[in-house]
Amino acid sequence: MARCCCAPNRSPHHELDRLCGRHRRIFLTHSLPVRPRIRNRIVGALGERGFTIGYSVLSLIMLSAVIAAAGYAPYLLLWPQAPWHRLVVVAGMLVVCLILAFSLGQPNPFSFGGAYHDRFDPRHPGIVRWLRHPVLVALALWASLHILPNGDLAHVILFGIFAGFAVLGRSLIDRRKKKYLTPERWQTLQAQIKKSPLLPMPTDTRWVLARIAIALAAFVALLAAHPVIFGVPALSL
Repeated sequence: MARCCCAPNRSPHHELDRLCGRHRRIFLTHSLPVRPRIRNRIVGALGERGFTIGYSVLSLIMLSAVIAAAGYAPYLLLWPQAPWHRLVVVAGMLVVCLILAFSLGQPNPFSFGGAYHDRFDPRHPGIVRWLRHPVLVALALWASLHILPNGDLAHVILFGIFAGFAVLGRSLIDRRKKKYLTPERWQTLQAQIKKSPLLPMPTDTRWVLARIAIALAAFVALLAAHPVIFGVPALSL
C-alpha cells in the first residue's frame, strides 16, 4: 500500500487521532443502519435492494477514507515486505471475490449482504452450507491478507481492526438474527442446512458459471484499479 507523504504541518498525534476518528465513524456507519428500527425505516423507503446498495456504497466510502488516513499516520516498520507477500494476497483476493460473488444478492436469513430471504431453501443453501456469514468472512480474509505486505504499525492497526470487526461481528449478527427469526426457527433452519449435501451438485450450471465470471471480472478490475487508487501495483512482475 502506498504511503502518502504530502501532509505538511501535521503532527503524528494529529494523524493518529484522525485515523482513530475515522475508525469510529466507520463503525457507526456499519452498526447504526442495521439496527432493526433504523433498518426497517430505510428498507421501507428504499426497498431491500436499495438498502443493500446504499449500505455497500456507504461502506466503501468510509473504507476509502480510513485507508487514506492510514497513509498519513506516523510510519513505524514492524517487518519488511517479502516478494511472496503480494502473491499470497493476490491468490487470497481471488477467493474473496468468489465468496462475494456467490453470496451477495442471494437469500441468507442468517446474515447481511443477501436478498429475498423468504426464498431461502435450507435444502439448497448454497454458500451458506459452509459459511453462515460469507460477507464477514470475505472482510476478515481481505483484512488479514493485507496485514502481511503492510508491515507498518498504522496499517497493521488498520487491517487488524477490520479483521477483528468481522470476526466479532458474527456473534452480534447471530444474536440479532436469532431474535428476529425466533430461536426455534433458527435451530430448525440450522438443522435442515446440516442435512444438506456438503458438496451439492449445482441445480443451475449457468448461474454458477455467471457467478464465477463475475468473480473473475471483479478480481481483474481490482488488480487494474489498485495502482490507480493506492499508488502501487497489487502484483509486482
